[in-house]
Amino acid sequence: MTTTRTSDFSTVQDTFFTYVRDIKYATMITVDRRNRPRARVLLPVWEIVDGRPVGWLAAYKTPVKTAHLARNPHTTYSYWNPRQNTLHVDSRSTWSDDRATKHHAWDLYTKGGPPGVGYDPIHYWSGGPDDPEYEVIRIDPWRIQLVRGSDLRSNIWQPDPD
Repeated sequence: MTTTRTSDFSTVQDTFFTYVRDIKYATMITVDRRNRPRARVLLPVWEIVDGRPVGWLAAYKTPVKTAHLARNPHTTYSYWNPRQNTLHVDSRSTWSDDRATKHHAWDLYTKGGPPGVGYDPIHYWSGGPDDPEYEVIRIDPWRIQLVRGSDLRSNIWQPDPD
């Protein structure tokens, strides 16, 4: 088992998007007020902004998710497939309430982020991106680990400290 570390996302970007396209759904883990993990399966979309990955999660603003993120915005999004390929995205997740961001995330879901990942959100929010029930979480990764199941080779991306 070999682990390679990098601060340059472009070196792992293709594998990252390959895994996201293949697996699609991620398990989102938050932490409650007693420091216990809580998991739910969701479908984030992703893009590259200034050389770094940024995720978007269309979601309902449930009381549990809202309380967890308010207390501790650190989350993990975990992807797995039967070939044992895994992707773990350690991140900071925050609600993004501005109209332009909501429209941007809606467009990414509709077009695919990356292509092949997404859905038509109109099935959940009939009022479109201005539906009062439609909310968006921004995902800012601070560490990503990709593990290839065939040999457990691991690549870790972590940006240089600001």
